[in-house]
Amino acid sequence: MDTNAVGLEDGTAGDSTPGNLTHAWLGDVFPDVPLSKAQSRVVDVIGRNPQLSSYADIAEIAQRADVNNSTVVRAAQHLGYRGWPDLQRELRSRYLVMISTEDTLTEHGEHRSPLHDAINHDIENLRLTLDSNTADDAEAAIAAMAAAKSITVVGLGSFAGPASVMAHLGSTMGYPITLENRGGVHLASSTNTLGPGDVLVVINMWRSIRQIIVTAEAAKQAGATVIAISDMRRGRLAAAADHLLVVASEGISFFQSVTGANSLVYGLLAGMEAAHPERSRTAIRRTQQLWKDLDIYLD
Repeated sequence: MDTNAVGLEDGTAGDSTPGNLTHAWLGDVFPDVPLSKAQSRVVDVIGRNPQLSSYADIAEIAQRADVNNSTVVRAAQHLGYRGWPDLQRELRSRYLVMISTEDTLTEHGEHRSPLHDAINHDIENLRLTLDSNTADDAEAAIAAMAAAKSITVVGLGSFAGPASVMAHLGSTMGYPITLENRGGVHLASSTNTLGPGDVLVVINMWRSIRQIIVTAEAAKQAGATVIAISDMRRGRLAAAADHLLVVASEGISFFQSVTGANSLVYGLLAGMEAAHPERSRTAIRRTQQLWKDLDIYLD
């Protein structure tokens, strides 16, 4: 599989926009903004080389575009990203959607030690997740949930994991929060009353799930606040979100990692507790008493 074979003529003209240089796999990664000649070459290299641009270091991109590393960084920032790592995380997310699940195994190759490789890769995922979100991004999402009449958290498949953590621990500290992890008619029924004052939290990485995207768009149209936790900074879910938190989700096998999403959720929960400390502690004390009354734990 040659994922880099695009087969277009080289383009070096200036005063271009990404729209006339890029390819279908990129979707809306690049906004339609004017580009200098050097920036156009960077975008052209990215568009023609999905695999390379998703995994190569900045020096190789710069060499192919006949620019220096700083130009690649400035091009990424001009296109709305914090820098090359932020843009490359977005490119890699799109690339992994483009190839098949089986091809993902080929892409990741063999492991020296699955355990150590997975942990080391997640350390990098956590670093990228940290770099992709500002304190203000997180505080704005926390404030929205702290003020909400109700919170519905949606996540399907593997991504129901962090959604379940958020709903369970949020309920433990007294938040009016529920989990929807089933989709279909259940998703419709659990979100059909969302409106002003309500919050919908959507956790979706890798391939966009149509039901979830449409639900987020409908909730936003009805006046609810939408918080999205995603590995893509652009796209329909990002467009529907009032607050977007970006996570790195690439795993070492055919599946995505939710480590970044889980850590982000833990941070949001800590902020939610701090937003209502007395209510949270009262609810936690009552929960602990119920544990005893229900004889849940051995000790």
